[in-house]
Amino acid sequence: MNDARSLLIDLFNVGVESADPAVCVPPLLPEPPTGRTIVVAAGKAAASMARAVETHWAGPLEGIAVTRYGHGVDCGRIEVIEAAHPVPDDRGEVAAARLLRTVSGLGEEDLVLCLISGGGSALLGLAADGLSLADKKAVNKQLLASGAPIGAMNTVRKHLSAIKGGRLAEAAHPARVITIGISDVPGDDPSVIASGPTVPDATTLADARAIVERYRIDLPDHVRAHLDRPDAETPKPGDPVFERTSFHMASRPADMVEAVAAEARHRGFEVISLGADIEGEAREVGVEHARYARRIAEERHAGAVPLLIVSGGETTVTLKGEGGRGGRNTEYLLALGLALDGDPRIHALACDTDGIDGVEDNAGAVLDPQTLARARDSGLDPAERLEANDAYRVFESSGDLIVTGPTLTNVNDLRLILIA
Repeated sequence: MNDARSLLIDLFNVGVESADPAVCVPPLLPEPPTGRTIVVAAGKAAASMARAVETHWAGPLEGIAVTRYGHGVDCGRIEVIEAAHPVPDDRGEVAAARLLRTVSGLGEEDLVLCLISGGGSALLGLAADGLSLADKKAVNKQLLASGAPIGAMNTVRKHLSAIKGGRLAEAAHPARVITIGISDVPGDDPSVIASGPTVPDATTLADARAIVERYRIDLPDHVRAHLDRPDAETPKPGDPVFERTSFHMASRPADMVEAVAAEARHRGFEVISLGADIEGEAREVGVEHARYARRIAEERHAGAVPLLIVSGGETTVTLKGEGGRGGRNTEYLLALGLALDGDPRIHALACDTDGIDGVEDNAGAVLDPQTLARARDSGLDPAERLEANDAYRVFESSGDLIVTGPTLTNVNDLRLILIA
């Protein structure tokens, strides 16, 4: 299909647009309070969510939004701070401390409007008492390379933090706290999105210690000792600090997947949705999806309408090589392509809806039946590059990277497999 590439990119754009904060945030805004309104925002979509609030808020407004470098937008009344992701830096540490100070000392007549999106956990880099930013960074780097799912990573992060795992709501009490979230996690658990700064944390210090052991995270003695301290536990369900809090979901990965599926059906395609909560090792999911797609292709009769397999979720990558480039979407797509072995009936796309795959400059990539052949013609061995976690260079050499820049939203990954 000569137009397969443009079709897949169009559908990816439909998914991104469905989660635009300018569209999904305003319907959830409350009435202004009698007291102050303080906006605190964190995540890759934090600045665009803050601007959506400013545009639709009639009363007085103030606050701070911390987002990833390059994801900021101009706001008039809310200060926007850019910091590092996925490994925190000192700007995120300072911003998190300022968020805590901003909500401290408020009264019952005041409102804290918390805007949360994926990436907020790394961006709120304020360590718990007795720990340092260097401790947080060292643990975070190991977690990112371990292959641990996002829920497990955030269980550890919460218990090393001064602001996550309900600590922000604790600081804001007794003010009313309304959180509006854009989910980037399988299952849409508010306590996992940005490590749940305003919601109760059902995970425990024991859970965090078990994850550290399972994924062989090397902790300094003082960090390990912190996870043994009862007073380092996070606020739990039923704690009075949550009596005047509420959480409202503005957009979910499932909404994005359904928007893409609906558009594909409108264009005349048959659609199979695998859901929005797929997890697992990226390369293993890629192989599994390739087998599934080839089986469907074999079973289809001549003249059948094109079929689209759509899925969302968040896979993981266990780093094995050194110096490789690429995120989970290109790793998934390279494994998919190797398993498809140039099948002429199948094209695919895998992209992160935030516009950044891992720490690279691309959202992801597209795959056509000749993609890996073009990479081989450039002197690369795709199988060797997969083992080196170097999928970016394969798609760079084949001309199939998708570069959008920051999209200013984040509902996780979109994967599309088109069968002609």
